[in-house]
Amino acid sequence: MALHFELVTPAKQVRSEDVHMVVVPGSEGEFGVLEGHAPFMSTIRDGAVQVFKTEGAAPELIEVRGGFAEVGENGLTVLAEHVEA
Repeated sequence: MALHFELVTPAKQVRSEDVHMVVVPGSEGEFGVLEGHAPFMSTIRDGAVQVFKTEGAAPELIEVRGGFAEVGENGLTVLAEHVEA
């Protein structure tokens, strides 16, 4: 089982892939998302999104600034104002 993860900015889609877990820097604190997570929406703060491609793997860090995260039936979508390349 895998979580579908999308990372988008106003300019482009940065990522669209299936991963094990993503940890998001929410405005109220970090939260992790696995497949099957209940629907959820949060604003995000500046920080690193941690992408775990497989269980037990080291996370890939993606720096983001501002935006929203939404967990729905199709997985996790992070709508970031800016993503550091």
